[in-house]
Amino acid sequence: MMMELLLSHFSKAKVGWSLRSQSGFLAAMLLGVSGCGTAHHRKSADNETYRIIRGVEKQIFGRTNTFSIDTPYSGRDPDSIRPLEIIEGRLANGQQSLSLDQALDLAVRTSREYQTEKERLYLTTLTLSGERYAFGPQFFARSGPQFTRSSNGDRSGSVDSKIGVDQALKTGGSLSVSIVNDLLRYYTGNPRSSAINTVSVNLLQPLLRGFGKHNAGVEQLTQAERNVIYAVRNYSHFQNKFAIQIVNQYFSLLAQKNNIRNTYSNYLSQVTSTQRLQARAKDRANRSDVDQARQSELNVKNSYVNSVSSYLNSLDQFKITMGLPLNTKIQLDDQELERLKSLGLIPVSLDRDQSFRLAVQRQFPILNEIDRFEDSKRKIKVTASQLRTGLNFLANASLSSEAPTDYTRFDIDKVRYGAGLELDLPIDRLRQRNNYRATLISFESELRSLGLSLDKLKDDIDSSLRNLEQRRQNYLIQQNALEVADSRVQMFIIRQQAGELNVRDLVESQNAQIAAQNAVTAALVSYLQIRLDLLLTLGVIETASDKFWFKEQLADFAKPPPEAVAPSAARGDELLTPEQIFNN
Repeated sequence: MMMELLLSHFSKAKVGWSLRSQSGFLAAMLLGVSGCGTAHHRKSADNETYRIIRGVEKQIFGRTNTFSIDTPYSGRDPDSIRPLEIIEGRLANGQQSLSLDQALDLAVRTSREYQTEKERLYLTTLTLSGERYAFGPQFFARSGPQFTRSSNGDRSGSVDSKIGVDQALKTGGSLSVSIVNDLLRYYTGNPRSSAINTVSVNLLQPLLRGFGKHNAGVEQLTQAERNVIYAVRNYSHFQNKFAIQIVNQYFSLLAQKNNIRNTYSNYLSQVTSTQRLQARAKDRANRSDVDQARQSELNVKNSYVNSVSSYLNSLDQFKITMGLPLNTKIQLDDQELERLKSLGLIPVSLDRDQSFRLAVQRQFPILNEIDRFEDSKRKIKVTASQLRTGLNFLANASLSSEAPTDYTRFDIDKVRYGAGLELDLPIDRLRQRNNYRATLISFESELRSLGLSLDKLKDDIDSSLRNLEQRRQNYLIQQNALEVADSRVQMFIIRQQAGELNVRDLVESQNAQIAAQNAVTAALVSYLQIRLDLLLTLGVIETASDKFWFKEQLADFAKPPPEAVAPSAARGDELLTPEQIFNN
């Protein structure tokens, strides 16, 4: 609206404006500026930033996602948000039963870390908005009234007004168009006035140094555009990483709940055994057996108390990750662990080299590292261009008049124009030389950084594959151990009831049974967590899909399709000898 008022004013104005007209122009400009409130600017920034993000997402993924950084506090006046409100919010009580799907949905809305990552993407894109602005038409309108009084009593007033547009060109040049009006009026003696009115056009275009993409300003825009691509990739990677973090914490809590139940069952069994021994101690059982059983009972009780405390601490950490007040009581769905137990282990049918090649093609952080390496090459060319001879093409045209002039009608005979070349020999280029040498060193640093990132990626993949195989064997071994422990406990209970058993054997068998039960669950959950982390490292995880933690995500990359290892699968593999391991 402000620019429409200004352009309308100038289209109707004559060169010989009066002081009153100039003041009216200034008032219109101030009115236009004051009419654009903070809400307008905030909405404008959001619209442009979200539009850029959607465009980059479409370019990378072929689709767009809903994106907003607004929170429940965003529409409020910051002065209205008191610390007491935040404090009371942390003390709020609540209770929720959360399935894993519900936990994921809630975490996206309430997690502080998730909100921070969204804002990081927004701010990176906002920087691009500023860089693009420099290469768009930049309109300006200025007016400055001034009153002076000289020592001889002469008084005068003046108004300097200017309106126009500047445009930075992606060829490295610049274009400027402006309309200037300088009006001076004396107020003593016979009123006299003088006015100078000018319409001017100026063009500057480098032909050698700083031409096109080798221009520092153009490079800054290019880098800002690429930074948004990197930020969108990083945000997408974070979304997957965050979802896996929630899943892993959820299953860890379920495993801890399972351990608590197992430990409590063991405690009850120990209590029962102690009571049996106490009942028989009057005539047959040795008193030391009762004391030993009681000691074992207390040890198991202590383990139970510790496991409950550990679970509650882990639950609080889960709430912090979710962004929930610690007073909120949440119930987790134990059925997820039962589904995992029935499903078993999903093998990863890729070898080390296949996994590495896949990750290099699909993992977003490593793709960003590769592209930053390419950025460093481009910067070498930009700084090398600054060592060249400077040759600029200059052109200008202007129309000036002191007579009343209508800017909507140009008299070509009164236009002054000119063109020329400006030569700048590369005589003193020490700073430019240093910048060039620094970019060469930065390039080699980026080269080493890329090599290190690839080595770390390879190490992460190899380590994950080894850990995955370790957990697989742990799971199978503990399944065997659990079967043996179950059989021993049943046998020892029968022998105890018949009075044929030393209490130590029963206690040890019961503890071994609980340890095996917990170890089976731990190996199963740990295998799931390592597999999900590996899929994230490979860049193949699709956390937007339903129950992604149970899905085989490598079917399109591994042949033949892997089959799950069910809990009832054959026990234990043949072990490699130490020499086979060392010589492999």
